[in-house]
Amino acid sequence: MINKLIEKIQKTQAPIVVGLDPMMKYVPSQIQKAAFAEFGETLEGAAEAIWQYNKGIVDAIYDLVPAVKPQIAMYEQFGIPGLIAFKKTVDYCKEKGLVVIGDIKRGDIGSTSEAYAVGHLGKVSVGANAFYGFDEDFVTVNPYLGSDGVKPFIKVCKEEKKGIFVLVKTSNPSSGEFQDRLVGEKPLYELVGEQVRAWGEECMGDSYSYVGAVVGATYPEQGKLLRKVMPKTFILVPGYGAQGGKGADLVHFFNEDGLGAIINSSRGIIAAFQQEKYAKYGEANYADASRAAVLDMKEDIAGALAAR
Repeated sequence: MINKLIEKIQKTQAPIVVGLDPMMKYVPSQIQKAAFAEFGETLEGAAEAIWQYNKGIVDAIYDLVPAVKPQIAMYEQFGIPGLIAFKKTVDYCKEKGLVVIGDIKRGDIGSTSEAYAVGHLGKVSVGANAFYGFDEDFVTVNPYLGSDGVKPFIKVCKEEKKGIFVLVKTSNPSSGEFQDRLVGEKPLYELVGEQVRAWGEECMGDSYSYVGAVVGATYPEQGKLLRKVMPKTFILVPGYGAQGGKGADLVHFFNEDGLGAIINSSRGIIAAFQQEKYAKYGEANYADASRAAVLDMKEDIAGALAAR
């Protein structure tokens, strides 16, 4: 799957992943009104609204980007109907040829991680049959319970030729409370990066590993260090746009081959119509605003890479 992701990045010339993180405050009123008319102001109505909202965005951007990243918590908040909307979104994105990164941030004791890995990346056995559950192409993994929480995911990745992105240095402001703590002479995030590199050596694609890393755009200096620590690791970079990251901050996440990183923007794209820059599109054309935001992001990153 890492080979497919790289192929699609090269084809689109856009190392961009769109975060499908829907919240009701982002969903245009006309979509909410139609969903509530059919299902009422219920969990089912909310799930229908976010599904239709997602579908509109995907239809507008699927030809521009290689991948999407639905954040499962934004669906779980609507209970079982929300999870159905998550699955419908995953399936629809794959139908459109997009690589799907399930942002689930799971990681637990071995048997629990095995169940997470099977449910999101692999097949679950039911009698004599086996079925895919959510069936994403990649998922995000929290490594802080240790290797026995990560290795079940790696096992399934090898079986299914899928991938993971391991949290190394996250984009949120308080990430340094733990991740920056020194262990000996190195910060914890660097030690995690070294372990990600070691895990990745077990399952390589043609040029990069199935085992990627998450490093926030809001920490470019740490990104520069971690790029050197993990030369064959693809880095998923959240924090662009709404969290303050911009193209000029991102060049150190890429290798000299122009690959090695994929940059995420969530509300900066999916809620673009609410920004002053794209307000001219209005609610009725929210998906067109999202498309315009992707094109602007693509230009910003390309310009920064060309100037480095």
